[in-house]
Amino acid sequence: MKQRTWPHRTDNPRFTALPFDGSSADDLAAKLVRHHRHQTDRSASTSNRHVSKPSSSSSRLRSTASRRALASSGSPKPVASRDFAALPYDVLARIAASFTQSNLRAASLVCRSWNEALRPLREAMLLLYWGKRFKHGRGGARANSEKALESFLKGAARGSTLAMVDAGLMYWEMGKKEAAVELYRKAAALGDPAGQCNLGIAYLQVEPSKPQEAIEWLQLASTTGHIRAQYQLALCLHRGCGLDSNLVEAAKWYLKAAEGGYVRAMYNVALCYSFGEGLHRNLRQARSWMKRAADRGHSKAQFEHGLRLFSEGELLKAVVYLELATRAGERAAAHLKNVILQQLSAPSRDRVMFLADNWRALPSSR
Repeated sequence: MKQRTWPHRTDNPRFTALPFDGSSADDLAAKLVRHHRHQTDRSASTSNRHVSKPSSSSSRLRSTASRRALASSGSPKPVASRDFAALPYDVLARIAASFTQSNLRAASLVCRSWNEALRPLREAMLLLYWGKRFKHGRGGARANSEKALESFLKGAARGSTLAMVDAGLMYWEMGKKEAAVELYRKAAALGDPAGQCNLGIAYLQVEPSKPQEAIEWLQLASTTGHIRAQYQLALCLHRGCGLDSNLVEAAKWYLKAAEGGYVRAMYNVALCYSFGEGLHRNLRQARSWMKRAADRGHSKAQFEHGLRLFSEGELLKAVVYLELATRAGERAAAHLKNVILQQLSAPSRDRVMFLADNWRALPSSR
């Protein structure tokens, strides 16, 4: 696994069909009071055999209170209709452009108008599904990059930002960077965090680079919680790319990305704690984050963690991490691993190989 060296998409939204019919807030309040009084009168008439009739004075009090409540609300003021069905199709399509399949399904159930307006995006979800199958050769479909790109482009034409991002990624891998950037730009403008992140990264890598625009898009995606954007923003802040270097801000975004499960950010957080760069030096936190990265397959972290274990005298654990790092391509780990293995007994060496062979990385966001 290749890593860049130092520094180098839910819960379904709760759509609620509120009973707005264009009435003003005061009209709705008056209706509510009348409904309450009607229900009270019905309850009183059905239970008059068991409950004594309310006194005329208490009735007058309730009537007076109701009138005062209505009078205090002031004269009715016209307000715009809040009927969901009145939302223009093009506006709704822009709002739902970055919806996942589950969110899109929930939105389609709000009303008949929404169901009809979101039909193209539901078709785009199907095209996106087939595009991924063709791209990765899954679900019985043979890998076919041409069919994958065709499916993604059809989905993008129906307004799905998810399809735009996937089509842009394929164009980028094919070397068609201008076409990729154009699709990323469309997805970013529609509010898709992945599109914003990819557009920011693309602006850093194109010739000539556009670091200022890249930072703007990365910051926008980072504030929505996109962890890859948070990591890339931290790198820019660390290296002073497009803005002045700021280790404190860089460490803050590294930490946010690491807490979101981004392995490379975990490794960098460990280094920040180790050297006191952007964070107060804390060797305990450094070791904790280094181990988290190592357990999730970061080869450099496996090497670093193996070295620390070796320095603490935990040879068996150290050699397991060093073996994993060696298998991942860390050549520097191989020599120390061989030195430790010579100090272990044959059963211990067999145990190390067994643990390394059966090791599985913990889930992460990469």
